[in-house]
Amino acid sequence: MPSYRSLVRTPEFTPLLLGSAAQTAAQTVGGLALGTLVYRATGSPLLSAVSMFGPSLAQVLGATVLLSGADRLPPRTALSAIALAFAAGTAVQAVPGLPVGAVFAVLLALGLVASLGGGVRWGLLHEILPKGGYLPGRSLFHMMNGLLQVAGFATGGALLAALSPRACLLLSAALQLTAALVLRLGLSARRPRTTGRPSPSATWRANALLWSSRPRRLTYLGLWVPGGLVVGCESLYVSYAPHAAGALFACGALGMFAGDVTAGRLLRPGVRRRLATPLLLLLAVPFLVFCARPPLLVAAVCVTVASAGFGASLVQQERLMELTPGELAGQALGLHSAGMLTLQGLGAVLAGAVAQFTSPAAAMTATAAGSVCVTLALATAARRTPARRSPAPPAGALPPSVSAREPSPS
Repeated sequence: MPSYRSLVRTPEFTPLLLGSAAQTAAQTVGGLALGTLVYRATGSPLLSAVSMFGPSLAQVLGATVLLSGADRLPPRTALSAIALAFAAGTAVQAVPGLPVGAVFAVLLALGLVASLGGGVRWGLLHEILPKGGYLPGRSLFHMMNGLLQVAGFATGGALLAALSPRACLLLSAALQLTAALVLRLGLSARRPRTTGRPSPSATWRANALLWSSRPRRLTYLGLWVPGGLVVGCESLYVSYAPHAAGALFACGALGMFAGDVTAGRLLRPGVRRRLATPLLLLLAVPFLVFCARPPLLVAAVCVTVASAGFGASLVQQERLMELTPGELAGQALGLHSAGMLTLQGLGAVLAGAVAQFTSPAAAMTATAAGSVCVTLALATAARRTPARRSPAPPAGALPPSVSAREPSPS
């Protein structure tokens, strides 16, 4: 497995990492500011949760009509344009007196744009790294995200105490502009991985192929649902502890960093593959403690321990790449990203709705219990899946330039 040092020396890896880092910092500071702004304006846990994670709901629409662009657009141009769109949208949200309805309209538009970004970014990462480099490369991205979220939420909380939420949103827009500049100057011009024009029909055909394999379906569901429900718990930090939400988010990012280091570098491949289900259970079980509405210190410990379970995502992504034709790597990873973010948005809406009628602590407990149940059900289904080669897709089901090769389940 390539070392982190060798990955950093790989051409284009560092600018892609730095551009993503600037976007992560922007989304961290901007998301906390927007959630706080909406909660102050409405007093609603539901609307606050949706403002932070609701844009992810638009990912499901983007995944059905735009995702073929992940393999059919020049990566440098697409990534730079997406960062510019987020800079503009975030600046609009900072306009004084903007109605809450207009804020959510902008969030919907940004969610549609973001549905394309994951596939382009991770498909490019898969392309520029040597064979066997994707898992440690993605691990390094996860670690960077974790560290930046720790710093971003801590800094965001301090900035909100000293400045207004709108000033923090403008800072987020400036970081997005920085990301666009880094990506444009640091990446080289590359041709799309697949020929043909992006279109809804090409997106549907490739998605149908990706979904046609039972092992891939179970892998996607494992990537999407348990973590999405746990993000529903996270979306309630602002309403659970309004003056310490940044600290809880920072603890979660620290735990996620530890889980990514463990899964990405410390575990042997054979051990790592067996830990997907235990890590998903670790992700949810500590949140069950919130049924007792623990004090802030205990809550912070639970959040930190639980977030280490996000390391399961690396294990499952490795499995997904083993099951996916190389020509569809961008769309496969984009479908993972879009579906994950969509389920995170649904988890936030569900948890926020339950909290609206009960309490944030009760809602966090209920969604964590749901995550445990889903994880156990998927593990049972995986054990019952026969280990045989999946049937070839019917003629005409493949997008242009994609072969009919179907990897056998491993």
